[in-house]
Amino acid sequence: MNDPIIAVLAFDGISPFHLSVPCLVFGEDRTALGLPRFDFRICAVKAGPIHTEAGLTIAAPHGLEGLDGADIVIIPSWHHLSEPVSPLLMEALRHAHQRGALIVGLCLGTFAIAAAGLLSGRRAATHWAYCEQLQTLHPDIAVDAAVLYVDNGDVVTSAGVAAGLDCCLHIVRARYGAEAALRLARQIVLSPHRQGGQAQFIEHPVARSADADRFTQALDAVRATLGEAHSLDRVEGLGEAVGV
Repeated sequence: MNDPIIAVLAFDGISPFHLSVPCLVFGEDRTALGLPRFDFRICAVKAGPIHTEAGLTIAAPHGLEGLDGADIVIIPSWHHLSEPVSPLLMEALRHAHQRGALIVGLCLGTFAIAAAGLLSGRRAATHWAYCEQLQTLHPDIAVDAAVLYVDNGDVVTSAGVAAGLDCCLHIVRARYGAEAALRLARQIVLSPHRQGGQAQFIEHPVARSADADRFTQALDAVRATLGEAHSLDRVEGLGEAVGV
C-alpha cells in the first residue's frame, strides 16, 4: 500500500507558524504512534524559494504538480484576501477535489478554497475576525464564526491560528482512529479535543452597569481634585455633584 500523500501549499508572505501546523502533525515520522508514514510535500504555485512574513526563506520542492495524487491537500493560510486567486491554483484544487482528495483550509486558507467554488452552499469556518469578509465575498457560504472547524466530509475548514492544530488532529482522528489521535495529542502536548469554539475569543463590548458608571464618575471627580484632601464625606459629596 502506498504512503498517503499530504500536499501543503506555501506562498510568499506565509506565516511560519501557519505552515508549521501541518508540518508538525503530518510532516514527521509518527509510525510509532500507529500512524502511516506520510509522503509529505511542500508545494507552491511554482517550485522555488518562498519568503515568509517573518523574514525566513524556505524552499518549496514542488509546484502545483505536487498536488497530483495527494490524499489530503492543505491550504494553511492565505494572503491578499481581496485579490483574485491564481486560476492555476483554483484549477488544481478543483481537480484534486474531483478525484477524491480531502481539501483542507486552515484559518484564512478557507478563502482560497471558497474562491475555487468548493464551499458553495456549505458551512465553513475561518478566523473570527475575517468571517464577515468571507461572507461578503461569498454570500452562498454559511460562515460559522463560533466553531473551531467544520467537516463537510470532502472539505474541512478551520478557525484561526491555533485552531489549525485542532483541525489537523480531528483529521487524524477521523481517518486513522481515536487511539492514534490520542497518542499524537499526548506527544505534541495538545488537548485531544478542545472544548468550546472560537466564539469565546471574539471581541464583544463589555456592558457597563449603571452603578459601575456612577462609581467611575466619582473616581474621575476625585482625580480632578487630587490637590485637595478627600474624606469619605467629601467623596460622597463629589459623587452627588456628578449624579452618583
